[in-house]
Amino acid sequence: MFLGKVIGSVWATQKEDGMENLKLLVIQPTDFNNREAGQPVIAADRIGAGVGEKVIVSRGSPARILFSGKNVPIDAMIVGIVDSFEVAAEEE
Repeated sequence: MFLGKVIGSVWATQKEDGMENLKLLVIQPTDFNNREAGQPVIAADRIGAGVGEKVIVSRGSPARILFSGKNVPIDAMIVGIVDSFEVAAEEE
């Protein structure tokens, strides 16, 4: 899983079976200091995240498991909208 920020949406009128009514969002991975941490990814969203929100994204097989045995071509899935987080300061 990784932390990211929703930076956009993707609209596709033609999708593979199993992806009907599935919202696709563009996610910029971030570190815990809100700095960009990798290339943006497209993630499926069933929980209602919006542009500007910080989200938790699951990738790979765990993302597909959320579809209860259906064979859906999903590589990344938003699994949570972050309200806040706390990370201990690094000791020097």
